[in-house]
Amino acid sequence: MEQFKIEIAKDGLGYYYDIKTLGNRQYEIYNQETKVGTIEIDGNDHEKCKTINCELDLPLLNAIREAIVMHQELRH
Repeated sequence: MEQFKIEIAKDGLGYYYDIKTLGNRQYEIYNQETKVGTIEIDGNDHEKCKTINCELDLPLLNAIREAIVMHQELRH
């Protein structure tokens, strides 16, 4: 299982999240070792995603999605 850290800027503040890859384009999102949700990114349209038990607001979730997609593109 791959794990990586991302930083998201919102309202002039930086937020750090640990991301764990589950496979099948699913990623668990952690904030200081507390799971705050799971996101599944559409393989054909990165603008679309599903969330499972997610405690994040939509702008923050969109920024996390973009960071995950960028990380995956840089890896390949």
